[in-house]
Amino acid sequence: MVTEVFRLPDLGEGLPEAELVQWHVAEGDEIALNQTLAEVETAKAIVELPSPFAGRVGALHAAAGDVIAVGSPVISIETNAEPATQTDAETESAAADSASHRGAVDAAALPNLVGYGAAARSSERPRRRARRTVSSGAASADTAVLEAAPHDAIHTPAVTAPAHERPRSTPPVRALARRLGVDLALVDAAGASEIISRDDVEAYAERMGLTADAAEDAVTVPETSSATERATRSPIRGVRKHTAAAMVASAFTAPHVTTFLTVDVTATSEMLASFKSDRSLVDHRIGILAVAAKAVCVALGQHPSLNSRWDDSANEIIEFQYVNLGIAAATGRGLVVPNIRDADQMTLAELADAIAALADVARSGKTAPADMSGGTFSITNVGVFGVDAGTPIINPGEAAILALGAVRRQPWEHRGEIALRDVMTLSLSFDHRLVDGEQGAKFLRDVGGVLEMPGRAMLLR
Repeated sequence: MVTEVFRLPDLGEGLPEAELVQWHVAEGDEIALNQTLAEVETAKAIVELPSPFAGRVGALHAAAGDVIAVGSPVISIETNAEPATQTDAETESAAADSASHRGAVDAAALPNLVGYGAAARSSERPRRRARRTVSSGAASADTAVLEAAPHDAIHTPAVTAPAHERPRSTPPVRALARRLGVDLALVDAAGASEIISRDDVEAYAERMGLTADAAEDAVTVPETSSATERATRSPIRGVRKHTAAAMVASAFTAPHVTTFLTVDVTATSEMLASFKSDRSLVDHRIGILAVAAKAVCVALGQHPSLNSRWDDSANEIIEFQYVNLGIAAATGRGLVVPNIRDADQMTLAELADAIAALADVARSGKTAPADMSGGTFSITNVGVFGVDAGTPIINPGEAAILALGAVRRQPWEHRGEIALRDVMTLSLSFDHRLVDGEQGAKFLRDVGGVLEMPGRAMLLR
């Protein structure tokens, strides 16, 4: 029997860490090769970790809610492989190491599979998020984690936990503590595992004279506060954390300029309506976003400066000969911008299918990190929220982003008369280092021209 240690792989784009969302296995489980072990959340997506070994789960080295560095141990798996022959001295040394540091494995002796990340840089345990508490008179409620699974039960030498570290407990125990108004930081764990149990919380509450009814009164806002001062705290993590960092970096690195164009898209609306009765297109969900995507791809061929990147390290401007079109998607985890590879080579129907598939995967939280990198231009459809226009922030590493406003039926000049027409506003933000005002305006004019007269695309290369 050989114990193999699976370390957190590099999940793409050099992301240094990931948060463990949930385990799909438990200690003692028999597992197969490539069976899903756990789900982890990077700054970009939720990713499933497949097992590189078949065998029995020996130990879990992290718990849901832990932030794990790439290369750090995640799980130990006992396989049926024969152990390598060792000398007596080596055996004694290995036993001593195991006794002094349970679960520690020499990274050089247990290489990871290709693509499974670098060796661990330190033996430190996974870092946990800072615990936040809401004052409630003599007691406080632990509100640091809303959906974590039980903490790991790996034995380690007793150390004094820093004040900001979250006490180790399970979700039901934390819920009980909140209900009783017990601050888990004040509760001692009776067991050797150092995990606070339900009995520990109830015993502490009994000593302090806390009951569920009293706790409800205690957890209310202090008398000096008004009802409007109540607040909920949530940890900044995952997609929200990544998006915030990326947007700040973009806003303070690239000089943004935004220009607007309102266009009559009645012809496009009529074209889309005709598609619904076309049997050859009945299986494709072609909408205004797909048409705008096609218009962007066509216009980028005429204005390559908007399909470029500023490379500070090489002191160069890179113009791409292809279009990887990013489509901003709002999900429950935050905004993600996966991209469609070689969108300029697709037909309108193919673009519509790609957008639909991209949105479905994004909503499920399964977008791969690789699918959110390498974009050359992005589109965000704010019109689905009833918004007419905005000043979108450029996706880092790109030259521009186009926002599509809502299509509204309103009075509009048409052929010298006032008529009800379908009208929408386009908002283009671009990096003024790469794109001059004239280039941005002409690009926006060409995109708008295709939306006004879809046949116009036939005139452009």
